[in-house]
Amino acid sequence: MSTEQPENEILANSQVTLHFSITLEDGTEALSTFEEDPITITMGDGNFQPGMEIALYGLKQGDEQTLELSPETAYGYPDQQLVHQMPLSDFENHLVPEVGQVIAFTMPDGQDAPGMIMDIENDKVTVDFNHPLAGHDLIFKVKILKIEQPTPETNEN
Repeated sequence: MSTEQPENEILANSQVTLHFSITLEDGTEALSTFEEDPITITMGDGNFQPGMEIALYGLKQGDEQTLELSPETAYGYPDQQLVHQMPLSDFENHLVPEVGQVIAFTMPDGQDAPGMIMDIENDKVTVDFNHPLAGHDLIFKVKILKIEQPTPETNEN
C-alpha cells in the first residue's frame, strides 16, 4: 500500500508548516511570519483560535488563502471582567508601568498572562488582560508549505 497521498489536505491532527499574517482592519500588520521562518502547528493544538483553524481545513500544500475574520471567529470581544485595577504599589519592585505597555503577570495558577496597562491614576493601575486582538476584524493570510498526516494507530481486535 502506498503512503503517498496525491491530494494531501489539512485534516484534524495534521502537522502543518505554514506562513501566516494577521492584519487589522486599518491595514496595520499585527503579526507575520512571511519574512521569518515558517511555523509548524498541529491542527487542534490551540496555536490558532478555532475559527482560524477552521479556515485551514481542506487546504493543500502550496495553497494560499486570505480571509476576513470577525471577532466571533478570531479572538472574540473584550470582556470587562478581564480588566482589573491593581495598586500601584504592586509594581514598586519592578519597572514603573506606562500606559500602553504590555507586562507579563503571573496568575494564581502559576501561568503567565500578558496584561496591557490602560490607565494610571493616583495609586491605581488599570490592567486589561483581554487578548490585544479581541474585538477586531482581522485579515488572516496563510501559505501552506507542508502537510504531514498523523500516523494511523494500529487497532488490534
